[in-house]
Amino acid sequence: MDLIKSTRTKLGFVASLAETALRLRLLEPGSDIKVHFFFTLSYFSLPCFPFVLLHRNLGKSGLRVSCLGLGTWVTFGGQISDEVAEQLMTIAYDSGVNLFDTAEVYSGGKRSSLVITTKLYWGGKMQLEYVDVVFANRTDSNTPMEEIVRAMTHVINQGMAMYWGTSRWSAMEIMEAYSVARQFNLIPPVCEQAEYHFFQREKVETQLPELYHKIGVGVVSWSPLACGIITGKYDNGIPETSRASMKPYQWLREKIMSEDGKKQQAKLKELAHIAEKLGCTLPQLAIAWCLRNEGVSSVLLGSSNPTQLTENLGAIQVIPKMTAGIASEVDHLLGNRPHSKKDYHH
Repeated sequence: MDLIKSTRTKLGFVASLAETALRLRLLEPGSDIKVHFFFTLSYFSLPCFPFVLLHRNLGKSGLRVSCLGLGTWVTFGGQISDEVAEQLMTIAYDSGVNLFDTAEVYSGGKRSSLVITTKLYWGGKMQLEYVDVVFANRTDSNTPMEEIVRAMTHVINQGMAMYWGTSRWSAMEIMEAYSVARQFNLIPPVCEQAEYHFFQREKVETQLPELYHKIGVGVVSWSPLACGIITGKYDNGIPETSRASMKPYQWLREKIMSEDGKKQQAKLKELAHIAEKLGCTLPQLAIAWCLRNEGVSSVLLGSSNPTQLTENLGAIQVIPKMTAGIASEVDHLLGNRPHSKKDYHH
């Protein structure tokens, strides 16, 4: 299976989609939209992996996605070679992953078996007749919510997509989109892409659960290892080959070396003892911890080598071990459990 071909073939569809939206004045010139390609996987073989990935509904929609996905927005197209990229995608696919969040230069696979997600810009040409989900990346303060929802509804009604979701939206903005959709008989979003890990909990744990139960909006979470911080590789400084050593990631380096960053590293050393007790690695514990949340449909993994990806995919085996007792132990060590509305009723 050739997973790295037609490297400039993904953008034309979005260009035509954008042209339509611009023509209808539903988008401002130069606007940024994020398009995710979702394809359901009904059958797969596991020739060399001793675990089976669970599949969950995307929010309360009927679309089934693997609970672990492969994110390539950082490592693909610059940090790793095409050969390694293909190895990673093949490993993910063979282990049951059907959700791929790609950079704009990677595509491929079987149309009927992959869930490919990507953020795209104008130009190029794409070999797809439609996508399953269009994500609106960030809200535009200059555009009324009704226009955004009408634009997404138009895309779906034209057969260009089956669903739409949001990325980096606040709970209030998502609820506004839902209300507008109901008021004008339009189509509401089905999921939100949000950052979620040990040190970033507020939004996913206190704001989004209410949306999941009330209007069925699920979560596709990203950065479960906090840009590599949770791997433990920064506990003795910044390795020369790490992401934090690269020029574009000066902000990450500063974050790690800050007082808060040093406190996080100390907490990670304690959490490593829990991982050891469960017979897993710290990254596996972190990923399984994210998946304990019922509102999380899928967790996107970012990996730069096959060994790392195989390790991260092994988090699926840790999920049954994430008991209430273990979760409570993790909360105690982190000391940052956000208070939900339910907590105040006890």
